Amino acid sequence: MSTSADVRRSERPRREGTPAGAGGLLHPHPHRSVHRVDPRGGDGVFRTLGEAVRAAADGDEIRIAPGDYAEGIVAGRALRLVAEWPGVVRVVQPRPGEPALRLESAVLDGLTVQGGEPGEPAVLVTGGESLLRGCHISGGRIEVTAGGSLRMEGGGVRGASLAGVHSDTSGRLVLTGVVVEDVAGTGIVLGGTGTAEVTGTTVRGVTGSGLRVRGSARARFRRCEVTAPGRNGLLVEDQASVLVDDCLLRDSAAEGVRVLGSARRAEDGTGTGGVHIRGSDVSGAGAMGVAVAGESDVLLTDCRIGATAGAGASVDGAARLAATGCLIVDTAATGVIARGTARLAVSGTTVRGAGANGLLAGERAEVTARLATVTGSAFSAVHVGGEARAELTALRVEDTPEHGVRATDQAVLDLTDCWAADCGMSGLHVDARAEATVTGLTVRRGRNGITAASAGKVRVTDSQVLDVERAGLTCGPGAGPEILDCRVAGAGTAGVVVEEQATPVLRGCAIAGAKGSGIVVAPGGAPAVSATTVRDTGKNGVFVGERGGGTFEDCVISATGFPAVHVSAKARPTLRGLLVRDAADDLGLDDGAEPVVDGCRSERVRSAVWPSPGAGGGEAVHDRVAAGSGGAGPSGPRRQPGPATAGSSPADERTLDDLLGELDKLVGLEKVKQDVSSLVKLMRMVRRREEAGLAAPPLSRHLVFAGNPGTGKTTVARLYGRILAAVGLLERGHLVEADRSSLVGEYVGHTGPKTQRVFQEAMGGVLFIDEAYSLTPAAGSNDFGHEAIATLVKMMEDHRDSVVVIVAGYPDEMEHFIDSNPGLASRFSRTLLFEDYTTPELVSIVEHHAERHQYRLTESAREALIAYFNEMPRGDRFGNGRSARQVFQAMTERQAYRVAGMDVVPENDLITLRPEDIPYST
Repeated sequence: MSTSADVRRSERPRREGTPAGAGGLLHPHPHRSVHRVDPRGGDGVFRTLGEAVRAAADGDEIRIAPGDYAEGIVAGRALRLVAEWPGVVRVVQPRPGEPALRLESAVLDGLTVQGGEPGEPAVLVTGGESLLRGCHISGGRIEVTAGGSLRMEGGGVRGASLAGVHSDTSGRLVLTGVVVEDVAGTGIVLGGTGTAEVTGTTVRGVTGSGLRVRGSARARFRRCEVTAPGRNGLLVEDQASVLVDDCLLRDSAAEGVRVLGSARRAEDGTGTGGVHIRGSDVSGAGAMGVAVAGESDVLLTDCRIGATAGAGASVDGAARLAATGCLIVDTAATGVIARGTARLAVSGTTVRGAGANGLLAGERAEVTARLATVTGSAFSAVHVGGEARAELTALRVEDTPEHGVRATDQAVLDLTDCWAADCGMSGLHVDARAEATVTGLTVRRGRNGITAASAGKVRVTDSQVLDVERAGLTCGPGAGPEILDCRVAGAGTAGVVVEEQATPVLRGCAIAGAKGSGIVVAPGGAPAVSATTVRDTGKNGVFVGERGGGTFEDCVISATGFPAVHVSAKARPTLRGLLVRDAADDLGLDDGAEPVVDGCRSERVRSAVWPSPGAGGGEAVHDRVAAGSGGAGPSGPRRQPGPATAGSSPADERTLDDLLGELDKLVGLEKVKQDVSSLVKLMRMVRRREEAGLAAPPLSRHLVFAGNPGTGKTTVARLYGRILAAVGLLERGHLVEADRSSLVGEYVGHTGPKTQRVFQEAMGGVLFIDEAYSLTPAAGSNDFGHEAIATLVKMMEDHRDSVVVIVAGYPDEMEHFIDSNPGLASRFSRTLLFEDYTTPELVSIVEHHAERHQYRLTESAREALIAYFNEMPRGDRFGNGRSARQVFQAMTERQAYRVAGMDVVPENDLITLRPEDIPYST
């Protein structure tokens, strides 16, 4: 008969299934012994677990037969407890207040553990490194304390209270494929100073939070799912650091994610500090989707937040939140909120269907948003109030019953290259004492365009308002915004409204197609308007109401339905150097009107008060027009425009060299540069022949620019006009851009005058028609495009020396366009082909923008850019130079976030772009 010792000597250790790299027990002694436990007894078999544990040495294995073992087990050594039949070996807690198992460096395989009190530990790990594989614990929690470490693979915990798994240790916790359910408390609690790796784990049916990380613990959750917790899906406190990767946090009763405390992200962006949630779904929260407070630092990357009862994401206190590439959808309240002194950075993110504002900044928060979209919000898409500061770049807002972007209180707003459409109020609204700096804003459709009603500083530059129902630009009572180089087209009422006591500055603007008057000045309003064009208005070009004033200087007003300028009773505007064209009347005066007129003139005006250009002093107009007199009583010398000189001078030649140098600095376009240089030489020769009294050879200056979007066509067209002016073949050389909507009318008889007005605006310069092939209608359609082409051909013939026309678009379409009309083919005999940029040229464009904005690329970043552009699809959506500029903008944004977490930022890091700053790079 064999003895127990014989059994131990005869058995060899099993190697299969032993995890690698776990250390301690998980690398058992190669000569371990195997013990058997069976309640029925037997030769060399222990009847109780306690007996086997006491008899075993470090590294021994204990094989357990099916049955219930109602005894408290203390495995204080490196032992393996293995169920012979997993699932039918049950260890039951023997006495209240004691765990069923107390482990140090033990392995449990296939055991079922039954606790006696849900609020007490069923399994307690107090030291060493233990492993639970395929074990099921019920009626109590798993608790890891002191320096203990635990790895749990498969199995689960259910029926506990307070927590399902509780780790408060300096060691390591690893959970893989575990199910935690039916817990009267928190699913998993991680604390202490240890680390946790939780993968493929499910938490459901818990009354508290699903996951809770506190203290100085560091945790990583991957491919986990938390469903319907009674409080938060994830709660992070104190200085804990958490990385959440590809997880689902659904239907929490409170916040989906709540972050408190003061943890900050690591400078390398790895997520070892603060909280980083990426590729995850937070949906159905009973409160906010993600709530961040304290001094926490949270990064959301490629996440979806949806169907929340509160805000989608909120950041408060001194916390920082960044959302990159996220979708925030169908929130019952605001999409994203920033308050306190918090900092919010939003990039490449869409907020859709918010029940209040899409993006809200209040108190003293700081917000940056780049390449983001806000659509379908119930309130204003973006609201910036309090003393908050918001910097919005390439932001797109649309479909809101209120404002697209509103700044109020003492907020500071910076908008660059943004777009607003279909807003029920204004595309941009600035009031109270808010300040706004706006560049490159487009407002399309909606009720009003831009409303500046703030006592603070407002500056709007290079922006446009198109096809709004009411006023394009509104300057509220007492406001004094600067409106520079802006365009208003198709306003349903007035192009620009200056309300009472408002003193705006409008310079270099273009107002066209207003159904009402171009500029309306209310009583007490006093705008300073200069170098502005007003055309094609349903009523007056400029209407100055009673007691209105202001100055209107060097403006061109044309094709107005009522008198070009109307001055009401007791109004005293100053009208200086105005040119009125193609109108029935140039000036209308009410009784008591007192305008000051200096050097104004008319051209092709049926009932003119002012002289035509070059008229002598006998014209019936004076510098001061008395009220109701139509022009009586001179008050000083009359200013007349001098004739333009077409000849070149040494100054012109130097300017030409500068312009050719500017052309040569453009990236790529070598063939285009050669063609333009050849044209310049030819034109200079023509000019010299004319000056010598010789006949000039036939020369067509009109050009076809054929190329894909973003290849520099508009830039070259602008330079071409200035070059022709420097040579002396154009009077001004300015560029007027037009498209189908600028030339083609909506009804019979509308297209011809519309095309003529645009052509007149380009007199002395270049008319640039983009996507010109859109003027050619489909066969058999009743379209007015043919009329626009016919009008254009005639005016090119009538004014062959006064205007250069450049038509541009895709190469194939432009060839068909030129062939569509014999008059076009004869006038556009030269085509310049703008080829797509090569990869080295795209990299050069990025480097050019970097130099302009005081950045520099490392050599490794340049090499990474080459690879990036080589892999970039070159389909219909490829934007050539525009794509390169967008890549540069994205790199600066990613670089800003990369260095934002540094306490001390070396100056070199502020200006250096690295490979990791390239969007979507790995």
